[in-house]
Amino acid sequence: MKLTQQNQAQLGWDKMDGLLPCTVQHALTGEVLMLGYMSAEAVTASLDKGLVTFYSRSKQRLWTKGESSGHTLELQGLYSDCDNDALLALALPNGPTCHLGTRSCFAEAPAPLLQQLDRLIGSRKDADPSESYTAKLFAAGIKRAAQKVGEEGVEVALAATVRDIDELHNESADLLYHLLVVLQASNTDLEAVLKVLKQRQS
Repeated sequence: MKLTQQNQAQLGWDKMDGLLPCTVQHALTGEVLMLGYMSAEAVTASLDKGLVTFYSRSKQRLWTKGESSGHTLELQGLYSDCDNDALLALALPNGPTCHLGTRSCFAEAPAPLLQQLDRLIGSRKDADPSESYTAKLFAAGIKRAAQKVGEEGVEVALAATVRDIDELHNESADLLYHLLVVLQASNTDLEAVLKVLKQRQS
């Protein structure tokens, strides 16, 4: 269930000794950012302030993520699992989440597929054009990448029109890839587009 100030009493505090594990997930990309523990007071503080707040077992007090670094987690929603003994926080990070400077405390775990591709494309911006098609596209300039978006968009439309599902899948993959190249060439990225979609959803 989605937690509010009114229904958090339904959580299984007694069977979990007053602390529930809380996984924090990027509200736009779905990437898992970190794990912490919340007390009832931490849940209340998180909902009140709109910032993810935990109970620090080492400091023995409430701790708002980023209170010293400024790398806060803006709470978008807080949810309990089916047994009401574990929490999921959807949040937007302001800077790296991990104290080691990485986006996630689970840095070795793969990000969602589109984010992996977006980052890989971004890493090819200054690469040798002879080493990859992506680097060659960047070297050719944004007009060429934009042209490819147009071409692939037409191919997607044609595949859909003739109901060729395999071709539709392939051309859609090509379109997504070239769109990500155009975004990176424009010094922006997929996350910025996801923010616009999120705003339109509300």
